[in-house]
Amino acid sequence: MTVTLGINPITWTNDDDPSLGGDTPLEQCLSETRRAGYAGTELGGKFPRESALLRPILDGHGLRLVSGWYDGRILEREVEAEFDAVLPHLTLLRDLGARHVVYADTSRGRHGAIFDPISQRPSLSAEEWPAYGLKITRLAERMADFGVRMAFHHHMGTIVETDAEIDALMTRTGEAVGLLYDTGHCAFSGGDPQALLRRHVGRVVHVHCKDVRPRVLARARAEDMSFMAAVMAGIFTVPGDGALDYPILLLLLAEHGYAGWLVVEAEQDPFKAHPLTYATMGYRNLYHLALEAGFEVEGVPPA
Repeated sequence: MTVTLGINPITWTNDDDPSLGGDTPLEQCLSETRRAGYAGTELGGKFPRESALLRPILDGHGLRLVSGWYDGRILEREVEAEFDAVLPHLTLLRDLGARHVVYADTSRGRHGAIFDPISQRPSLSAEEWPAYGLKITRLAERMADFGVRMAFHHHMGTIVETDAEIDALMTRTGEAVGLLYDTGHCAFSGGDPQALLRRHVGRVVHVHCKDVRPRVLARARAEDMSFMAAVMAGIFTVPGDGALDYPILLLLLAEHGYAGWLVVEAEQDPFKAHPLTYATMGYRNLYHLALEAGFEVEGVPPA
């Protein structure tokens, strides 16, 4: 199976905290994305949201659009209202050839939750899960009919964060709901990335590749840090630079026929972690790890 390596511009500039690379121009993000070796990029806050404007910018750097994050509110809205809200975003993705939307349900205050202690975040009651699963499935089916599949992102500070909540989501939803598997968010939430992947690898349609620094992870959970405080402290790094067993994770994906994007999304303080240095390291490590797992890797071999 073939995978293609992409990156998220959060390596250079963080939309949740503008103090982290907020003054870095889009031109630098894209030129260094290509210089590091990547074939594509996910969307960031500095990207134009009209295909006629964004297409020539990406083409000028030889990059493809991988996908893009959407702050969903399906818990709080009816399906048609949510689909209408996300439609401009889906249209941009489809126009530029992206096959999946990174959809996270940020109902009940995700943005505030990522600045609050990790113990203080929204959740669903057991009674809410059946109806919620039906709504997510109907929304995902509408997206698929439009031409952009849902890649549901389990994320710290949201109502789907833990391994148990991902299990509930997968149990309560239909096949139209694809899973965005994020190694770093699983580990930070206290989960087991390998066990989670073994259970749900058949639903994985998109992969965000983070590694974790174990000392910072242990401190973040022991001190009940916020998500953003842990990011500032350096909880995440690029694949192969932390404690996660990427060889086995990629082997599991390869054995189950995953084909698509592997996206480096390892937010750090760019003043402590030089973006081009870490982007290049992430590309080199992930390229070789993917080859060793048995994937064919589309793109230029690292120098």
